[in-house]
Amino acid sequence: MDTEGVYCLVMTATDDEAEAARLAEGLVAERLAACVQALPMRSVYRWRGAVERADEILLLAKTRRDRYPEVERWLRTHHHYELPDITWLPLGGGLAAYLGWIDENTRAAD
Repeated sequence: MDTEGVYCLVMTATDDEAEAARLAEGLVAERLAACVQALPMRSVYRWRGAVERADEILLLAKTRRDRYPEVERWLRTHHHYELPDITWLPLGGGLAAYLGWIDENTRAAD
């Protein structure tokens, strides 16, 4: 089965644990992602001319590439950052049964 271009990993980060939980649970509840993993991390970035550092939670959402526009819209609506980090990477493949599980859990509810 050729899965190239079908699946993606959407990434976003937040500095608030409660928001990370709400975002993860909301994406899964809305069937926009089959799974969201949350990982603590330290970010260093430039913002408004200054180098900033922040402890953040990285969210990794597994979904179908065709759902990305909806995922992005949902995150922009529910994220508290002025400019949220929302990016995606293509998943070139994976365990067929797992990819089928992503399909099943990101289908719009009937």
